[in-house]
Amino acid sequence: MNIIVVGNGGREHTIAWKIAQSEKVEKVVCVPGNGGTANENKCKNVEIKECDYIKEGENPYTAIAKHENCTLAVIGPEDPLAEGLADVFWNAGIPCVGPKKAGAQLEASKDLSKEFMEKYGVACAASKTFTDKKAAEEYVKQHGAPIVIKADGLAAGKGVVVAATEKEALDAITDLMESGRVGNAGQKLVIEDYLKGVEISVLAAVSVTPDNPEKACILPFLPSRDHKRLMDGAKGPNTGGMGTVCPLDDVTDQMMAEFNKTCLEPTLKGLIAEKFDYRGFIFFGVMLTKEGPKLLEYNVRLGDPETQSVLPLMDFDFVEMCQAITDGSLKDFKFSWKKGYQVSPVVVSGGYPGSYPKGKKITLDNEKISASGAKIFVAGAIIDRRAGDNTMVTSGGRVLCCSTFGKTFDQAWKNAYSAIEGVKFEGAFYRKDIGLPGAAESN
Repeated sequence: MNIIVVGNGGREHTIAWKIAQSEKVEKVVCVPGNGGTANENKCKNVEIKECDYIKEGENPYTAIAKHENCTLAVIGPEDPLAEGLADVFWNAGIPCVGPKKAGAQLEASKDLSKEFMEKYGVACAASKTFTDKKAAEEYVKQHGAPIVIKADGLAAGKGVVVAATEKEALDAITDLMESGRVGNAGQKLVIEDYLKGVEISVLAAVSVTPDNPEKACILPFLPSRDHKRLMDGAKGPNTGGMGTVCPLDDVTDQMMAEFNKTCLEPTLKGLIAEKFDYRGFIFFGVMLTKEGPKLLEYNVRLGDPETQSVLPLMDFDFVEMCQAITDGSLKDFKFSWKKGYQVSPVVVSGGYPGSYPKGKKITLDNEKISASGAKIFVAGAIIDRRAGDNTMVTSGGRVLCCSTFGKTFDQAWKNAYSAIEGVKFEGAFYRKDIGLPGAAESN
């Protein structure tokens, strides 16, 4: 079978790589893909603007899928999901892994998401929503700090500010509502109580359809942790993610059982009650507090860079799981996991998360990387067509991820940082403490 994967980040490279491992798959069509998928086994990058067979008014993704004889679609990023691309695939007769538009609003609107959590009893922080700047400022002055300011809409991971002081909170309100930095996403704000604890990510497979509520389920993957701060010791500005580790020794079976009871099960109840057609993935951003797990946010897709640590540990056919998601048999699907750890530091462009140069030539020492058993998942890098070969150049802030396995955490960590020395480009930067004590930010 042929499968289309929508997106061009590190998450999509990882998904395409995992799909290609299945014996069921002949070809993975990546639209548009990146420099990593361009060189991946069974994968083919397709640029929409280069497809002369797309007719006027025709959806380009379904046109490409049909042209390439794809019988399954997997949507990676949140934006096309929020815009209803999953609906378009299903309407074209192509099963799709990714929630339809109504369910995707759980990420597209933090206000709607909080209403959903409160309605169905999901454990979360108390919050209020504002469209008036003065009212938001007054609330902060009355409430005090620390406090969390969130843009309501999609902001590419740049719409959340954890304000330690009242001034930081007021500055964040002005920035999000008036600067235009996050576009219209900041015209409505959700202001949330600050939660003290340690954050984890729980990615999960979901299969919920209005006509088969008895088959509805959410199956969580192994918990993972992203390291969002730019610098070692959880210092510096927030980023889209500087590296991940999976699984987590500090997360017990009891903690996961409590998460299931207070976060996952009420979410499933809500998806069923709202009659969402939600066949895809969900990402629970969770704070482990003294009062128990509290949900910070939903993402309606796999996390990036969490995917780069979680998927390599899957010891089952990813495509068979995707088919179980779409055909309603996920409840009977069994997960199995490799016994060990995955450590995945991210290499970023100099200047990130602020402005940064592009077009820097990337050199990979394949011997050093292979010796450590590492897999390079590409995010912000493309093939330099002018070079006439497979030379990659940087095209984004988070350039690539060096994901490495070990039977113990120490082994995985040493392997990852041995391999990452084989990654070179001008301005390359990475944290040297992913997964170590004190590396993860704790509130």
